[in-house]
Amino acid sequence: MLLALFLFIFAIDLLTVSMSHLNNSVAEDLFLATRNPFVSLFIGLLMTALIQSSSTVTASIVAVVAAGNLSLEQAVPMVMGANIGTTLTSTLVSFSYVMKKKEFKRALSAGIIHDIFNIFTVLILLPLELYFGILSKLAVYVAQFFSDNDNLSGPVFYNRVFTRPLTQWVSDTINIPFLTTILAVFLVFAAIKVLATSVYKAFVVDSFRDISNMIFKKTGLAFTYGLFFTAAVQSSTVTTSLVVPLVATRKVSLKKVFPFVVGANIGTTITAALAAIYKSEAAIALAIVHFLFNTFGAIIILSFPQFRILPVRLALYMGKKSVKSRFLGFAYILLTFFIIPFLLIYFSTE
Repeated sequence: MLLALFLFIFAIDLLTVSMSHLNNSVAEDLFLATRNPFVSLFIGLLMTALIQSSSTVTASIVAVVAAGNLSLEQAVPMVMGANIGTTLTSTLVSFSYVMKKKEFKRALSAGIIHDIFNIFTVLILLPLELYFGILSKLAVYVAQFFSDNDNLSGPVFYNRVFTRPLTQWVSDTINIPFLTTILAVFLVFAAIKVLATSVYKAFVVDSFRDISNMIFKKTGLAFTYGLFFTAAVQSSTVTTSLVVPLVATRKVSLKKVFPFVVGANIGTTITAALAAIYKSEAAIALAIVHFLFNTFGAIIILSFPQFRILPVRLALYMGKKSVKSRFLGFAYILLTFFIIPFLLIYFSTE
């Protein structure tokens, strides 16, 4: 675990350095592509769906912001998109029950409730962010207490992490910023996978089996366990996928699982926070945005009974319809995570 954590910090630092060395045309293309907030949103969604790790995507976005190649305002919709893209895994897990009609109905409902929650949160908070800057302004205010850097839009200055000598050596040895960036992204992904697997095997899987009956008895307890389990493994996809078999086999109801999923959504923000360590104020602000986005979504949807029951009902409805036509489930995945984002990105950049 310590080795994986060291690798993660090194990879983020390498990504930050390599992005700062990319030529101006690359940076300009990146700015142009994300100037449209909806393009930025769907880029985040598509990237996460393709590599199956929102932790990697959000950590990489933090590093790009720290390098000065992306503004905080442009990065916020991308993080929102990554939040939706990460829900693909639990939906795919539900398809392991595709040959069992009754189990598949419940499994798919459990798989897509994470999707629905994040889509609802984006629908509520994205307009507020675009028109009022509610998340970014609050995040910038809070970030000032963690950094001495007051410049959030101009040249970025960030503190050197303890891996900097090694980072600089690797960057100078390769001497091709694009290749260094690709290597850094791969190392971020690998570090998160190793860290998640080691923590999962050491602390989560046995504990989850032993206390699963107790976890879902109360809303607050389910929410808390979802948050802390996910923070431990740095992956909401791992913990939310754990509940799919429980719902499929009727060990717990979808209604009781929902607060656990919402808690997991907040727990996954720990990765962006780790990535922002020793970085610029803008990077810290983006990590705070990620936390605020998921937290505000949880407060809004869980605090109001009419909101809280809506994702559950919609997930149950989708599960019921998908049993009648297995193609509907596959169509939902392809359209939501790949076809619609790709088409919107393509036509918006034409």
